[in-house]
Amino acid sequence: MPSEAIRYLIVPGWYNSGEDHWQTHWQAVLPNSSRVEQADWANPQRHAWVAQLDAAVRDSERPVMLIAHSLGCVAVAHWAANAPAATLRRVRGALLVAPADVERPNCPPALQGFAPIPQQRLPFPSQLVASDNDPAASAARALELARSWGSEAGVLTGAGHINAKAGFHRWEQGFAYLYRLQTRLAMRAA
Repeated sequence: MPSEAIRYLIVPGWYNSGEDHWQTHWQAVLPNSSRVEQADWANPQRHAWVAQLDAAVRDSERPVMLIAHSLGCVAVAHWAANAPAATLRRVRGALLVAPADVERPNCPPALQGFAPIPQQRLPFPSQLVASDNDPAASAARALELARSWGSEAGVLTGAGHINAKAGFHRWEQGFAYLYRLQTRLAMRAA
């Protein structure tokens, strides 16, 4: 069900998504997809990351679907809380996978500049996918973020941070969440 009319923007988290990560695989197989590149993946700066996301959305000649992982989800929330309405309208939806809780007590110092996490409802439909044993965010915290952001939520069992280290290389099953989101969008448009 991927649409030729949509631009898929891959929004990785801290340290980017390596070649074994599902985001890299999806970028290779989804039509019209590209990655939001950051100047410094190791030392993320909120304003720089949000500016890069904003530029990627503005530069797209097509409507955008965001596919974010970990700190990328938090960057999406910060961007959505401050972007102009005309730019926000370019985004059709967002798949938010394993959002990092940058407010947790054991959060790495490099990520703390992304706190506090915006609690505003996202101005576009979204699907959040979390895990019941993610070290970056408890399932309860992920569900709290989903409620705040107005996201539909799904919680996987034993999926860790839903990354390559947890065994999610191609993550073909993850396309079901993307397709569900796109089906919701199609039904709204009809």
